Amino acid sequence: MILGLRTAIYPAPDLAAGKAWYAKVLGKGPHFDEPFYVGFDVGGFELGLVPDATPGANGARVYWGVASAADALAALLAHGATEHEPVTDVGGGIKVAAVRDPFGNVFGIIENPQFRPEAVR
Repeated sequence: MILGLRTAIYPAPDLAAGKAWYAKVLGKGPHFDEPFYVGFDVGGFELGLVPDATPGANGARVYWGVASAADALAALLAHGATEHEPVTDVGGGIKVAAVRDPFGNVFGIIENPQFRPEAVR
């Protein structure tokens, strides 16, 4: 069911400052840059910044790849998770959802048909 790590998303209340800082740290600009989300390609994986989240206790959100967000959400709920965010189409055929595991952790899933990790050297 779980295909591997795909995306880590960090809160960036000042999106412009966050974008500039991560561009310096990563040595390149974002491949996706919108007012609601900035995404950097890091070795074929996504490092994302969102402006409407608060750093700290809620920190980063990690998304695990799945073939079908709807099917994976149903399976996670059947295994005792509780829905945190329903399946949402975020564009480009990409769908995300999140549950809380039985211990209270947020567990994100992403269906991304565009995902192509770089070959391991």
